[in-house]
Amino acid sequence: MHAPRSAAARRGKRAGAFTVVELMIGIAIVGILAAIAIPQFLDYRERVDTAQAVLDIQMMQTRIGDFRTEYGELPLALSDAVKPVPDDPWGNPYEYLNLEAGLPGTNGMRRRDKNMNPINSDFDLYSKGPDGESQAQLVAAKAKDDIVRAADGGYVGIAERF
Repeated sequence: MHAPRSAAARRGKRAGAFTVVELMIGIAIVGILAAIAIPQFLDYRERVDTAQAVLDIQMMQTRIGDFRTEYGELPLALSDAVKPVPDDPWGNPYEYLNLEAGLPGTNGMRRRDKNMNPINSDFDLYSKGPDGESQAQLVAAKAKDDIVRAADGGYVGIAERF
């Protein structure tokens, strides 16, 4: 027959274990911290990706300018001036449109501001942004998050802010 355990022995055994209430409190604290930290991280990540796209566009704009200086005209394709052509931070190709070449259909594809005025006279260069979708007019829902070159290179940033 086993001898009954003393109250001190029972307390000693439980002292190293957590109760269900303590575990629930711990899980709630972790959940609250995650609810605060995750949106902050995602916002930070979006700002970093946007900054990278701006830098990429500025670098490509410089290379396109170098191409123009050397050959006296803009490249017909981005790959003619930029090798290799990087993807944007969201894994999509950058878009380039030579507006000076006068190729058929170019006018309908050029980027436009809220008043339907072209945002560039020489070439359009942009990323379709996080959603990977775009439209020619910058105020369109699919274009607001695009990272664009506008004012003939005087602005590079989020389309919605131009």
